[in-house]
Amino acid sequence: MSSSSSQPLTGRRIWIAGIGGAGMSAYAVVAHAWGAEVAGWDRVDTPYLAHLDADIEVTIAPEPPAPPKGWEVFVSTAFTGKVEGRPRAELLAELVSLRRSIVVAGAHGKTTTSAMIAFCLDRLGLDPTFLIGGDVAQLGGNARAGEGWLVVEGDESDRSVESLRPEVAVLLNVDLDHHTTFGSRAEVVDLFERWLATVPHVVRAEELDPVELELAVPGEHNRRNAAAAIAALELTGVERAEAERAIVEFTGVGRRLERRGDAAGISVLDSYAHHPAELAADLAAVREDGGRVLALFQPHLYSRTLHLKHEFAVALSGADAVCVTDIYPAREEPLPGVSGRLIVEELAQVRPGMRLAFMPSVEEGARIVASWARSGDTVLTLGAGDVDRAASLILGALA
Repeated sequence: MSSSSSQPLTGRRIWIAGIGGAGMSAYAVVAHAWGAEVAGWDRVDTPYLAHLDADIEVTIAPEPPAPPKGWEVFVSTAFTGKVEGRPRAELLAELVSLRRSIVVAGAHGKTTTSAMIAFCLDRLGLDPTFLIGGDVAQLGGNARAGEGWLVVEGDESDRSVESLRPEVAVLLNVDLDHHTTFGSRAEVVDLFERWLATVPHVVRAEELDPVELELAVPGEHNRRNAAAAIAALELTGVERAEAERAIVEFTGVGRRLERRGDAAGISVLDSYAHHPAELAADLAAVREDGGRVLALFQPHLYSRTLHLKHEFAVALSGADAVCVTDIYPAREEPLPGVSGRLIVEELAQVRPGMRLAFMPSVEEGARIVASWARSGDTVLTLGAGDVDRAASLILGALA
C-alpha cells in the first residue's frame, strides 16, 4: 500500500519495546495516526497507555515477548540491551523528518516549553502535531497527530538530539545531568553546538529575558520557558501578541508543580524535578506563595546521586524540612554505598539543625512528611521515579 502526505507511514508495521513510557507512547500515537500498524510491550501498565487507540495491541508482562515476525522493532532506552531492535531515536528522527518541526532541547524545562508551544499553536487554530514527555490536560494527553508543525523534545541523555533535523531548535540551557553519557559539561556544550549548526533557525533561551506576563504557571523558570516558547512561535510566523494572548492561558503539564489536592489546610504538589537546578527552581516557585515548604524527594539514578549529592543538598536546603527516600534505580545497577542517605548526610552539613529524615520507601517517607505538616504548609513531592504515588498517600494521612 502506498503512503500519502497525511499518512506517510502507511504499510509500515512497528513494534515498540517500552510502549508505556511518556515518549514511546507518544511515538506510537503519531505513527499509528500516520498510517502504521503499531503494537508493543511494557513491563507495567501506565497512564500513557490510556491514550493509545484500541487497535494498538499492547502486551503487559514482566519479560518482553518475541516481536511479531517481519515487524520493525524500536526499543526504549530503558530496555537497551534487553530487547533486540533499533534505538527509539531512529523512530523519532524519522517522525521529525516528515513534518516542519520544532525541537526543544536542554537539561531543564523541555516538557513544559514544548507543551507551551503546542498549546499556543492549538489555541491559535494551527493544528499541531506534538510528542511531549508528560500529560497536558488542556491538549488531551501527551501526543496528537495534526496537520501543522510538529513539536517535540530532543534528548541529550543518549546523544540522540544530534540526529534530529528540525526547522526550528530551542536550546533552553546546558547542564551536566547524565554522568554515564558525558564526562564534563564541555562535552554537553559540544554536542548541542554541533547539533545547532545543522538547524536553520535557533532560539537560545539563556539570551532572552523572562516574560513579564501574568502566567498561570508559577516561578521564574516558567517565565523563562515562556520567553523561549514565544520566540519559537515567532519563528513559525505567529505574531508575538497572539502568542502572548494564548500562553497566559496555559495551566501546565502533569507532574510539573501539579497541585494534587488539599487537606487540613495543607496543599500537596507533585513535581518530576530530579536535578538540583530543577529542585531549586520548584522550591523557589512554591516559596512565592508563602508559608512553610516540606519536601519529599526520591533521587533518580545512582550515578546522579553520587556525583551531585552536594548540589542536591544545597537545592533542598531551600525547604523547611526534607525527607529523602532511597534511589529509584531506573536503568542503572546499584553502586556500593550509594543511597539517598548520602543526600541527607550532606544536607546536615549544608544546613545544620534542619529537620531531616531518610526513609527507604516512598510509603515511609509519605507518612513522616504528613506527620510534620500543619495548616498553612505546602508539601512538595519531587522525583522522576514512582514518588508520584506519595501525594495520594500524604493526602490520605492528612485527611
